[in-house]
Amino acid sequence: MLSKSLILTLTTALAPIVWGTTYIVAAELLPPERPLLAALLRSLPAGLLLLLLVRRLPRGQWWWRSAVLGVLNIGLFFALLFVAAYRLPGGVAATVGAVQPLLVALFASRWIGERLTGRKLAAGTAGMAGVGLLVLQAQARLDAVGVAAALGGAVAMAAGVVLTKKWGVPDTLLASTSWQLIAGGVFLLPLALLVEGPPPALTGINLAGYAYLCLIGSALAYSLWFRGLHRLPASSAALLGLLSPVVAAAAGWLLAGQALSPGQCLGAAVVLGALVLAGPAGRALRKKPIGGENSSTLGKRLQFGKSLRCKPAAISQTGGKTDKAERNAISRRG
Repeated sequence: MLSKSLILTLTTALAPIVWGTTYIVAAELLPPERPLLAALLRSLPAGLLLLLLVRRLPRGQWWWRSAVLGVLNIGLFFALLFVAAYRLPGGVAATVGAVQPLLVALFASRWIGERLTGRKLAAGTAGMAGVGLLVLQAQARLDAVGVAAALGGAVAMAAGVVLTKKWGVPDTLLASTSWQLIAGGVFLLPLALLVEGPPPALTGINLAGYAYLCLIGSALAYSLWFRGLHRLPASSAALLGLLSPVVAAAAGWLLAGQALSPGQCLGAAVVLGALVLAGPAGRALRKKPIGGENSSTLGKRLQFGKSLRCKPAAISQTGGKTDKAERNAISRRG
């Protein structure tokens, strides 16, 4: 039977898996050259829809906290991602962005007291290397502004992830998710109008694509993501985000006929291995010593053995006298 921790990890992983389909949806169903419009229409309508369902507004300090989290997790992240996507090849932008789990591990160790272990650093480094193998091309060019934007997006999302965990859930999960989506959408609205202008005439296929991104890619995915983020270690949840480029590559291969090289397959395997290392299975393997007993059980046995070895000394100090019940109890323990 699957453990509760593993079930929670799998349901949280559904969010980046869904986000990984965004690339193929955008390429096949959405109007071209409108990334900010896509970001706006996947966040603001989804937030308003959830708000209509829960009918709860922030109170007190949660007005500004929701605004900060919405900008970091959604608005600023999408805006910087847009800059990086236009100034860098997709592979370079994705590889720079894959530094996010390492940043989350660092921020979490400083802000919420999560241990910065070698296992977390190794998993984050391996995950970043795997994404590089998966998406980076040999002819990729670098651009200082694009790299800075990609790194800034990773920093914004990492800070948002850790602050989301630090500040907790003030109300229902759907309510806090709706507040963040609305805040991110309000941040994106003037940017989309300023940079891209008024939206073009939309076809039925375009509307279907936006509906998928809004309902599945945001309302459902962000609800699952924030649920897992509040219950899992921040660094473990962040590593799950590396599933997005893996799913994007797999979707391109399955649905668009894009070829996958052996190096890309190796990169996907490295990413999945990093997730196993950082997940419940990796923690269980690390704690399980030779012989099949965990460290807690082994420690208890050693402590019990020491207590038995101390018994004769304690008896001799009292002149060697002990009652029959105690002798029987010691013999049974042996």
